[in-house]
Amino acid sequence: MFFITTEIKIQYLMNVLFIFLLGAAVAACSGESKANHDSNQDNPTALELNNELLEGFDPGKHIPQGLTPTYSDRTRISVEVENFTQGGEAVLIGYFGENRYRAAAAPIDENGRFVFEQDEPFREGIYVVALPNNQGFQISLAERQMDFSLKTQNRRLVESLEVSNSLENELMAAVAQYENTNRSQIDSVNRIMDNLEEGTEEYKEEETARLRLAAERRAVINSLTHYYPDALYASFKVAGQNPEVRRDLVLEDGSPNTRKQAYHFRNEFWDSVDFSDERLLNTPVIINMLKRYMDELVPQNADSINKYSNLLVDQVLDHPTYFQFFANWITNNFDSKNTTIMDPQAIFVNMIQNYFTYERAFWSDSANIYGLQQRAKEMEKSLVGQPAPDVRANDPEGNPHSIYELDADYIIVYMYNPTCEHCMKETPQLVEWYREWKNKGVEVFAIVVDTDRKEWTDYIRKTNMEWINVFDPTNRAIYGKYYVDITPELYVINPERKIIGKNLKTFQIETIINRDIQKRSES
Repeated sequence: MFFITTEIKIQYLMNVLFIFLLGAAVAACSGESKANHDSNQDNPTALELNNELLEGFDPGKHIPQGLTPTYSDRTRISVEVENFTQGGEAVLIGYFGENRYRAAAAPIDENGRFVFEQDEPFREGIYVVALPNNQGFQISLAERQMDFSLKTQNRRLVESLEVSNSLENELMAAVAQYENTNRSQIDSVNRIMDNLEEGTEEYKEEETARLRLAAERRAVINSLTHYYPDALYASFKVAGQNPEVRRDLVLEDGSPNTRKQAYHFRNEFWDSVDFSDERLLNTPVIINMLKRYMDELVPQNADSINKYSNLLVDQVLDHPTYFQFFANWITNNFDSKNTTIMDPQAIFVNMIQNYFTYERAFWSDSANIYGLQQRAKEMEKSLVGQPAPDVRANDPEGNPHSIYELDADYIIVYMYNPTCEHCMKETPQLVEWYREWKNKGVEVFAIVVDTDRKEWTDYIRKTNMEWINVFDPTNRAIYGKYYVDITPELYVINPERKIIGKNLKTFQIETIINRDIQKRSES
């Protein structure tokens, strides 16, 4: 949308090529919990694994030792893919947030060889080497050098990868190959369990074996930043680890307390991310985590989204690049055009008033900030939970009407335009609903916008709108009171004259009213 306006957009999005051919094959938000490491430990194998399943297990045996970074004045990545004879073009694809961009390209010779090279170093991050037959594999570009070689086999790109002269990619290849073995072992255990009766001793033994294999993989990943604390790949893998599920949280009958488990999982979700490492924004891990956190782990209502958005953004106020990225993404992701939650304006108001300020929004100019603040101010009085603003305007006969003068328990504020296509569909449905509900303590207060008197009165007759209809040709009656993004706009006001619903369709009104009636009866 309109927020990312600074150098980041120029640096990362210039010549962007969106690449979709690899899909899930190159996704990389893996693993489980936060690394438990201490670079001052004398014995690197004596990591605090805190898991009885790992007794006697040494994660260091599965991590290459003694790798050292190398440096070079040139930028050159030589690749050989054995048995790849079809030629074509290889593409080096970089990441920033949700965007993938074409960082370099090279022709592939008849022996499957190609070279990515350029005058300047590539930006530090995770990249994909994409082949023209929809195959690809990830590499890590960091350690201030870009002169190394890769060798692999067609159709076995990850399993056969050999690396020369790159700590980052030797580490990546070793861990990927360990993970392949570990995953194969877990798959084997799963096949055995499929043929066993749940609850038997044999089943429990295999289940313990599966848990042990998963714990071992977790320990290997978590120890990466102990052995190689400056490696981007180590930071990348550890960041993607999921928190461990709190298996000790159980109900009285011994079954898992899934509600508490979900709460702790959500609150510990970002613990493994090193926000001092800005290179992670040039990998898929941060955006994958952000989408999962905001769209899946956080309850999809405005109050919860605001709560957890603030908890996340407040963590990175001292990390400007993350702060800018998170604030922009959350605000745009929950724009009313991109979400189906009931009150997206509440999220916009929260983000703008807390983070898009003159003091904090360093990436934006004062005119843009002023415009955003004004827009948030227009929205803030008509958020769900706020006292409903009163509106006073005249009906077709010139008689004044006011929302607060109505005696009905529940008031539907309906804003529409006679030429609006969606209004033409919604109005007849609301007319039918009103005929059923008008004797049940409900009234409709309909406000027409952006029209003229004749068009308005013709529309009333045509649609048989028998409720209260008002019109203010200047729109001043509703300005700064009820925010209208697009028409039709429908609000529900309860007996306490608070807004309990907005951005609704007619079929949702009954649910909102009944929910409020139940809530009030319980209080």
